[in-house]
Amino acid sequence: MVTKLYLVRHAEAEGNAREFFQGNIDTPLTEKGEMQLQCLAERFSEIPLDAVYTSPFQRAKLTAEAVNRSHGLPISPEYDLREINGGQWEGRTWAELPQLFPRQYELWTTKMWLFCAPEGDAMTDVYYRMQEIMEKIARENPGKTAAVVSHGCALRNFLAAVEFHSISGLPDVGWSDNTAVSLVEFDHDTGKWSLIFKNDSTHLTPELSTLRTSHWNRYDEERT
Repeated sequence: MVTKLYLVRHAEAEGNAREFFQGNIDTPLTEKGEMQLQCLAERFSEIPLDAVYTSPFQRAKLTAEAVNRSHGLPISPEYDLREINGGQWEGRTWAELPQLFPRQYELWTTKMWLFCAPEGDAMTDVYYRMQEIMEKIARENPGKTAAVVSHGCALRNFLAAVEFHSISGLPDVGWSDNTAVSLVEFDHDTGKWSLIFKNDSTHLTPELSTLRTSHWNRYDEERT
């Protein structure tokens, strides 16, 4: 028996557009983010769903509502789908971080799996938390299909577990665009995950891509 999970990153929010570390800051969507949701809703109008789960932050909840627009399902909030807590990094722009936190920034860009911001979550904690909540969701929906809306770093950790079976695979997962979709399958007989596709944003036009105008993401990808 197999459960399918569509993993969705939230739409563009204020931190993505202004390029600061959002983490657990509950930022609103931008105008571009709202337009991204229109495209995402159209994509999911053709995908059968049995359940929808979301992180509790508003940027994720609004994205889940768009995914659910053609389905009318109950939306289940799950606190463990939240983004990494960036501690003292939160609210700081990506341009500031190398100067303010050089040691932690070096880890972020070269050995992300060892990263932990002052007063924040260790990356390893996010890695194991995301595995636990995804397996919980899969076991709640045996043989069904669910959509799960979460955040860039949180989803990157889970995809590293599925694709590379190690947190050291984080750099090779890459960042996803806002509203990008991945598909994974959980085999209840073996307890193993399979990656079908990842970080697909073909529902967006080039003008609606966040990554195309991002400076810090491009820099990060060059370094990792």
